[in-house]
Amino acid sequence: MKFPQDLLKTLLPFWDDIEETDRSIICENTVSRSFAAGENIHSGGECSGVIFVRSGCLRVYILSENGKDITLYRLFPGDMCMLSASCVLESITFDVTIDAEEDSECIIIGGTVFNTLSQKYKDIRIFSLETAVSRFSDVMWVMQQILFMSMDKRLAIFLIDESARTNSDEILLTHEQIAKYIGSAREVVSRTLKYLSSEGLVEVSRKGVRITDKAGLRKLSV
Repeated sequence: MKFPQDLLKTLLPFWDDIEETDRSIICENTVSRSFAAGENIHSGGECSGVIFVRSGCLRVYILSENGKDITLYRLFPGDMCMLSASCVLESITFDVTIDAEEDSECIIIGGTVFNTLSQKYKDIRIFSLETAVSRFSDVMWVMQQILFMSMDKRLAIFLIDESARTNSDEILLTHEQIAKYIGSAREVVSRTLKYLSSEGLVEVSRKGVRITDKAGLRKLSV
């Protein structure tokens, strides 16, 4: 069963510029997949395909030889990942892993087909590169935080950003989850949250973290 063209047209800006037969090929090699929270979607050098997130949340991270991971960015509804299609972006030599952070619905275009068509159409190559490059600003921001920022500032930035994303002062994440997102250890996050709590900026409970002084937290994040 072919994937509906109307939906792909809204996702792919080059859709009207490729031949009808090639549109059909993309439809035939596109699937809708459901992933449970915690399920692995892409590992290492696989060419899993181009992933569009319809609902839920995915975490993209790099994994060291000793098992330590660093979150590069998260994908939310409407986001797309090209780094999962390593055969399309052969100049990218590092491997990423992608997990579902919560129950998620995704659209996946087969990597081999996408790669073949990117060789045929300049617009697809440009789209692929621009999409990947746009994510590298996120990656560099993460590296900058890890290398040059103090832990309290990194945590303040994360809490402010998460509050804006969820439109809530209640950050319903465990210390372990926060540590994964900011590339630190749970013990360090717990210690820093205790400090922020002593400064009256947050309240920490079993449910998560509640921001009590957003202005003060913003001041710390600058």
